[in-house]
Amino acid sequence: MEIFETVHDRKNTRSVKWDMVKDLFQSEDVLPMWVADMDFQAPDAVNQALIDRAKHGIYGYTIVDDSVKSSIVNWISKRHHWNIKSEWLSFSPGVVTTLHMAIQALTEPEDTILIQTPVYTPFYKVIEAHNRTIVKNPLVLEENRYTIDFDDFEEKLKQGVKAFILCSPHNPVGRVWTSDELKKMAELCLEHNVLIISDEIHSDLSFPNKQHISIASLSDDIANNSITCMSPSKTFNLAGLQASYAITPNQEMRKKLEHYFLIQGFHGLNTMGNTALEAAYTYGEEWLDGLRNILYSHYTYVKEKLEKHTDLRVTDADGTYLVWIDCSSLKLDAKNLNKFFSEKAKVGLNAGVDYGEEGKQYMRMNIACPRETLEEGVNRIIQAVHNN
Repeated sequence: MEIFETVHDRKNTRSVKWDMVKDLFQSEDVLPMWVADMDFQAPDAVNQALIDRAKHGIYGYTIVDDSVKSSIVNWISKRHHWNIKSEWLSFSPGVVTTLHMAIQALTEPEDTILIQTPVYTPFYKVIEAHNRTIVKNPLVLEENRYTIDFDDFEEKLKQGVKAFILCSPHNPVGRVWTSDELKKMAELCLEHNVLIISDEIHSDLSFPNKQHISIASLSDDIANNSITCMSPSKTFNLAGLQASYAITPNQEMRKKLEHYFLIQGFHGLNTMGNTALEAAYTYGEEWLDGLRNILYSHYTYVKEKLEKHTDLRVTDADGTYLVWIDCSSLKLDAKNLNKFFSEKAKVGLNAGVDYGEEGKQYMRMNIACPRETLEEGVNRIIQAVHNN
């Protein structure tokens, strides 16, 4: 699809990804392939809906009405085979905001909260910011694919863990967890009375031959022990519009969560986020199917190219547009590894160590860009490795 091949100039648009290059990488000529937004335009239907709304010219207080809620219910049913109810929905500017609220609403200071490392960096912050304690269940790399150490997982739960923040699909390692893996984690959490907070923001971005499963969809008991955080922001490149939602079937938990939103002053979605969410979920399927094909093609290209021409290794993944690259062959510590990519390759990636000590020999690469940009980035990396 042409929309995924067109190179757009994003500079001077207040883009975090493009307009902070010099601040972050100390050079203007670094190609940014880091923060998780895409260099693709949103679907035409979304852009037109926003234009039509803007033409009205009045941006007063906005409700999330039944039409918007129905678009979410229908999307979750069609794309993820989970039949939810509209009354289970709570709205938020972003998934990270919801994580902050859930931690405060449903755990207590000094409680222990489990995460599976290496993992999305805000998980650490939302736990520590509220005086909770991090417990790690490190993922295990087996034959270039990450798996779960269930013995360690259960042992940690037995030690009094109060909540588990699941990353599904997993950022940065790209796993789309199987039904068996999810069921085993969920049943252990039920057995040990551990709340599941599931970050499923990448749920729509599994590769074409993979299917994301929401952990809460596995049974009523699991659903009643879960908060599921979702958003169209990663799916349709809408992060700047700040529209996300939580799915909480348990009424008591939902009331506690919404109480924390209320006392923090959050009252719903902004006008444009509301508009974009509904349009994306109503008209965005064809665009998304095209995107998933493009992302799988890009992932395959990066993996094959780097592994053919360098000793770098790309971790086997099932989805997302984030590639986890094993750079241990360069024999650099975390600090110098980051400098190698920004100063020698002139490519701005995320340092793997930011996702936990387990990632210190890795870098995270964002491949959600036109093929022309992707090839430029990969070729810069290959050239730098050869010159090293």
